[in-house]
Amino acid sequence: MKTYCFKLYNAKRNRKLHQQINVAGCIYNHCIALHKRYYQLYGKSLPLYKLQLHLTKLKRINRFKFWNILGSQAIQDLSQRIDKGYKLFFRNLKHKIRTAPPRFKKVKKYRSFTLKQAGYKLLDGNKIQFGKQIYKYHKSREIEGLIKTVTIKRDALGDIYIYFACEQEVNEVMTRTGNSVGYDFGLKLFLTASDNVDIESPLFFKQNANAIKRANRKLSSKKKGSNNRERARLILARVHKRTANQRKEFHFKTAQDVAEQYATICIEDLNIKAMQMMWGRKISDLGHSCFVNILKHQCSKTGTKVIEIPRFYPSSKTCSSCGHLLKELSLAVREWICPECKTTHDRDRNAALNILKVGMSTLLGEVA
Repeated sequence: MKTYCFKLYNAKRNRKLHQQINVAGCIYNHCIALHKRYYQLYGKSLPLYKLQLHLTKLKRINRFKFWNILGSQAIQDLSQRIDKGYKLFFRNLKHKIRTAPPRFKKVKKYRSFTLKQAGYKLLDGNKIQFGKQIYKYHKSREIEGLIKTVTIKRDALGDIYIYFACEQEVNEVMTRTGNSVGYDFGLKLFLTASDNVDIESPLFFKQNANAIKRANRKLSSKKKGSNNRERARLILARVHKRTANQRKEFHFKTAQDVAEQYATICIEDLNIKAMQMMWGRKISDLGHSCFVNILKHQCSKTGTKVIEIPRFYPSSKTCSSCGHLLKELSLAVREWICPECKTTHDRDRNAALNILKVGMSTLLGEVA
């Protein structure tokens, strides 16, 4: 599966798509309310078939006739996603995993709806038809493969994007031979490499922190419901979007360079939630988890092998020279001397060397 994203031209006709997204938010909240009520009455989850049958009946009532501006397939997809969320919640509850059930959302903050086989038609050039209305989008490349779903999504700025999820036949890229590297994710350095070719962490949120503070301050001083407040909200949204785009560009460029340079990349299996609890906003600013997903995608194109070592392997406390394992090593200690071989270690560099060793031994074990 491959997803293509295109931005829709800004036009007055886009108001209808905004209305449809708002209606999708209303239906979503109504489905959540039905699930909660059904559980209170019967002590079990509402079956998907019963929910969809009930929604079909509601659309015939005058009170809910405005739901008909949204396609039936979009409503079905809504109910399916909610049903999937509740099934996951009850499964985690059974295994004593702490998760939250699907919850109500503000209609203004609701973001998207999805169409599957019907409700849209691709036209020549950069045009697409939803219902009876034709829209133009910025077609930056050709769409390849069989389109399975089309998602209409809006962001905080009110811009609308179209996502085409396509099924493609892709030739498998064979793994290649070449240099290997181990990477340790850090706070001061984004990636500490085993071959000393480190990558600095740009911290885009920190760079734009002053602009975000000013925009937040102006927003809080505006009267709720006024046009000035809406303009201030858009200014704040633009700053956040610029920050996210800068981080995304950095991740893609770094992942592409690394994937082309090395044939084998060894990394840690990160526990992001635990790291966020310890270091908070800085971990979110670095975006390690997003980078790993992008790195795996880029490596699949170049034939580079990505190996994740076990999460609880003590890479920082193990001597990369003799293998001696320290009992304790405080996070404040950035350098330490091995009591066995007397080698001085930089904490992150030592971890990167150990990650490379464990990763390559794992690869050799798979080959054998």
